[in-house]
Amino acid sequence: MTTTVYKILLFMKRRPDMTMADFIDYYENHHVPLALKYGASFAGYTRRYLTPQPCAATGQTEELPYDVITELSYDNETTFRRTLAYLSTSAMPDEIVEDEKRLFDRSKQRMATVVERSTPL
Repeated sequence: MTTTVYKILLFMKRRPDMTMADFIDYYENHHVPLALKYGASFAGYTRRYLTPQPCAATGQTEELPYDVITELSYDNETTFRRTLAYLSTSAMPDEIVEDEKRLFDRSKQRMATVVERSTPL
């Protein structure tokens, strides 16, 4: 039987004055609890912190456009679509917006969706 999971991917860049270590610490210890307060409908909430690696052609390691890919997972398509519509507006709670300003370069945030289908082998 195939399972379907709906995901919202948030691509985010830390503020330029933050180190990666400070960014991860703040995200995990301040922003995650705040997000959980407003996001009770998640089936999953995963943060994937990115570490740039050297380019094979040049040997250079360059900063990436994003520092984290945050994945919000939903088992229910209706909840997924409602959350997506909500996140696509500017009607976020002031508490979330103010916290994001402490953490992210909000002008660089991007969002994408994924419909994932898995078949057990």
